[in-house]
Amino acid sequence: MSIFNVFSLMGGLALFMYGMDVMGKALEKAAGSKLSAILGRMTASPLRGFLLGLGVTAVIQSSSATTVMVVGFVNSGIMSLKQAIGIIMGANVGTTVTAWILSLTGLQGDSFIIKMMKPSSFAPVLAFIGLLMYMGSKKDKKKNIGTVLLGFTILMTGMDMMSAAVKPLSTIPQFQQLFVMFQNPVIGVLVGAVVTAVIQSSSASVGILQALSSTGAVTFGSALPIIMGQNIGTCITAILSSFGTTKNAKRTAAVHLYFNITGVVIFMAGFYGLNAIFDFPFVANVIDQKGIAVVHTAFNVVATVILLPCAGLLEKMAMATIKDDKESEEFALLDTLLLNTPSIAVERSRTVVNEMAKTALNGFIKSTSSINSISDEFVNEIKQMEKTVDKYEDKLGTYLVQLTEQDMSSEDSHQVSKILHVINDFERISDYSVNVVNTATEMMEKQVKFSDEAMREISVLENATHQLMNLTAKAFADDDTQTAYEIEPLQHVISEMIMQIKDNHIMRLRNKECTIELGFVLSDLLNAYERAAAHCSNVAIAVIESASAGFAPHESSRNYRRDEESSYQEIYRNNKARFSLI
Repeated sequence: MSIFNVFSLMGGLALFMYGMDVMGKALEKAAGSKLSAILGRMTASPLRGFLLGLGVTAVIQSSSATTVMVVGFVNSGIMSLKQAIGIIMGANVGTTVTAWILSLTGLQGDSFIIKMMKPSSFAPVLAFIGLLMYMGSKKDKKKNIGTVLLGFTILMTGMDMMSAAVKPLSTIPQFQQLFVMFQNPVIGVLVGAVVTAVIQSSSASVGILQALSSTGAVTFGSALPIIMGQNIGTCITAILSSFGTTKNAKRTAAVHLYFNITGVVIFMAGFYGLNAIFDFPFVANVIDQKGIAVVHTAFNVVATVILLPCAGLLEKMAMATIKDDKESEEFALLDTLLLNTPSIAVERSRTVVNEMAKTALNGFIKSTSSINSISDEFVNEIKQMEKTVDKYEDKLGTYLVQLTEQDMSSEDSHQVSKILHVINDFERISDYSVNVVNTATEMMEKQVKFSDEAMREISVLENATHQLMNLTAKAFADDDTQTAYEIEPLQHVISEMIMQIKDNHIMRLRNKECTIELGFVLSDLLNAYERAAAHCSNVAIAVIESASAGFAPHESSRNYRRDEESSYQEIYRNNKARFSLI
């Protein structure tokens, strides 16, 4: 084997890995938010979860990607640990599709059909079609499909290069002796696990083994333990993705590891036990690419059939390994490994920002009930909620900036833009909730109270603001543009109410029914209400603009009042009558 064969092997491996990466990412991108919706679907049984995991992994060609997504879903609370187990098992079977596709390179025959089934024949056609779709279309969906076809062609080209580069090894005795050593089950498993852990893809490591099988030096006995080790090594990606996550997310990664280790032990114990009794003659035979695909599939199917009914046991093993503690966990951190799957990362960000919105809006609603009744415990509770919102803003801001550097679909890009626009609004609303309790504390310390008439007006303002907060929460969480359109007219009413309350205060001041000192307190309180309402309006505009795939908040406000005049005025009049100060 010359140095040029080594160069060819290195180039083939590079193309193979790159093609697999390009194809997988393009498939994920083409699926977009639909992929997260499919994986996020509640699974009533391990069998349904298994079928779901099998189907998704067969499409995106990566069990590691599927498992990382599942870890992310469990981390965010979208999916329970029990629901994740079946999907993980299905992902292991789904990933065997890649080995079967790669085995097509070993087809032999002179008939036209056989020749056309070989990737070397149809891959160039797919590459040409993919190039036309990628270069000739402006639509993201067609460009993504074109990228998938180009990625597949690169992958198969790399496979052919590797196979051609290693063929001279068949004449080297030392190479054949190397695979004799791998017949030792322990050594074979370790080698397969380490190689797969390094490249973080069982599909890729199986493909490399299939390329080496073209030398004729790989026997069934040496390939079996390596394939077993590859299934263990692929767990490293899920384990890495679980760092910094909740305990249930860590348990999900543990289930993946336990499933593969238990499956390997059972499969190897059964095979080598039967071999000791019956002395299978095929163990010493040379294995080809198809044979490797058969072994890879057989292991995952057998392991699933045995362990799927034992899903509860795997869950208990994970629970026993990663135990609960008395201290409650901090809210789930955003997982940077999910950035490799932008559609899932965007969905994760939506889940987190919804929690942020809920905390901020509920905090403001709660704070406004403290005007005449305040305690240190209540103030600390509101301030703690504000600190939590600050943490959300910090984590989300950093995460979303990283996410914008990824290659996303236009839909995901619009979602990221919307979230980036609103996280500051939610943070400011939370700040104003602290301003409200600080005002209430000041009134308690100075032992002053608003007049009954002033309190009646503030109560009406409070009800209108609560309605505004509830509409904002619904519009944002559900991407509900119809509800979003109701927010600005109500905010308009609230602004007018605040102006009226200020005018009424001046009248009471002239009549000596109120004091200047209370006027300063009232001004601070009304400012908190007004600014919080304005930020709710900003959120509504972001929801509306996101639906129309653009962000121009002030222009949106003007267009809404101009284009939807009758609707705007009707909502405005209804709220004006509902929240009247008279």
